[in-house]
Amino acid sequence: MAKQHENYPAVCVTKSISVYPKSLPPQKILNLSNLDRQCPLLMYLVFFYKPTFDCQNLSLDYVFRSLKSGLEETLSIWYPAAGRLMSLNPSDRKLNIWCNNKGAILVEALTRVKLSELGDLSQYNEFFENLVYKPVFNGNFSEMPLVVAQVTRFACGGYSIGIGTSHSLFDGPATYDFLSAWACNSAIKKRKGVTVSDHQPVHERGLMVLDNISHVHNAGTVKSPVAAARAAAIDHLYQLIKNTMINSQNSEVGGLNFSEMGSSNYVLKTFHLSGAIVESLKRKVLGERRGNFSCSSFELVAAHLWKARTKAFALKKETMVCLQFAVDTRNKMVPPLPKGFSGNAYVLASVALTAGELEELSHEAIVEKIKEAKNSINNEYVNAYIEALDAPQGSLPPLEELTIVSDWTRMPFHKIDFLNGEAAYASPLASPIPQVAYFMQNPSDLRGIDVRIGLFPQTLDAFSHYFLSNLQ
Repeated sequence: MAKQHENYPAVCVTKSISVYPKSLPPQKILNLSNLDRQCPLLMYLVFFYKPTFDCQNLSLDYVFRSLKSGLEETLSIWYPAAGRLMSLNPSDRKLNIWCNNKGAILVEALTRVKLSELGDLSQYNEFFENLVYKPVFNGNFSEMPLVVAQVTRFACGGYSIGIGTSHSLFDGPATYDFLSAWACNSAIKKRKGVTVSDHQPVHERGLMVLDNISHVHNAGTVKSPVAAARAAAIDHLYQLIKNTMINSQNSEVGGLNFSEMGSSNYVLKTFHLSGAIVESLKRKVLGERRGNFSCSSFELVAAHLWKARTKAFALKKETMVCLQFAVDTRNKMVPPLPKGFSGNAYVLASVALTAGELEELSHEAIVEKIKEAKNSINNEYVNAYIEALDAPQGSLPPLEELTIVSDWTRMPFHKIDFLNGEAAYASPLASPIPQVAYFMQNPSDLRGIDVRIGLFPQTLDAFSHYFLSNLQ
């Protein structure tokens, strides 16, 4: 398995075009929520399709034209994806989407590399960075496309499709729906008689917009005021940052140099937990109580990962540590968000302990705290969370005390069929917060979990040991 992308021949871009909606909708401003504004940068996924007989018989030109026609049709319905971010008020610089039909970018490329040379596709490889289109960004969001894609044909006849979408457009479930609609609209799928579902997206942010929340409260339709509730995740995060700033005055945090903890220093690693390993961990943790105590695979693996990551940093026992994980609020709002809601609907739930307490507590006790945090997410929590985000936001510093988990297991991206069959793997590239742990489906073991996480090189061996030991 080759390790460095500079050892490979360059990927040759052969075509780059703008793709516009097939039918141009009227231009409009789409007001974003504070959740949408948290991360306006592009998030990248690379889909790998191995050289099956059907796939090898598809020419690059045909695949490119199929993707182009499918995207044109999809953008007619998912029209904000063809727009641009803009700030209406220079004083607050809050971003909204100008649905101006500026279009997405689609790129065609070739490489002499064979997919087999990349080894295990679930493990991040620097070469993957050559398989996505990265527009030049000078800080002006109004010039940055919100959707970009690059289709690359490999020497073996396999393909990759690298797609970047702005996180201001969609959260995970909405991205999955958008990409699934695009795949269904492609000429390749239409030739097979595949039709897009009747599931229509709802782009208006509705009650997720702070002004609309305030209007509802002022109208008296919600009993308790926004300010009466607190978002634990925000409070815990502020406390962690405050503690870190105090500790970093000596330039040392938990034995690591704080000034060197930039995002470029992370190593992306995927850990495979088979369905058998997850079941073994459940048996070991729950034992004879399994009939009386239930927990999801996510809750158990999140508890196990939190203990392992915290232990790998060798933090002092009195140090405050925190687990935060994304919770979908679509059915937790009052009223629930409409089916097909395409904006960001996730907030973070939070559990805080000291490192000593976390080490002493059993997996079962931690799972109970995770459940309590999950159950605390209600309409008032979401409103308080959105209101808290209205304050000026800075970039999140690297915090070894903070473990963040995002559950993608209900979004099987590898099943999105842009060509003739499922992808061999759908690999996320580094996110703006690379230390986030993503739980994903394993294409070859649907009961298992692939954990993709960014780690410091200094802690990789220790985390691997604590995370993988005693699983069997």
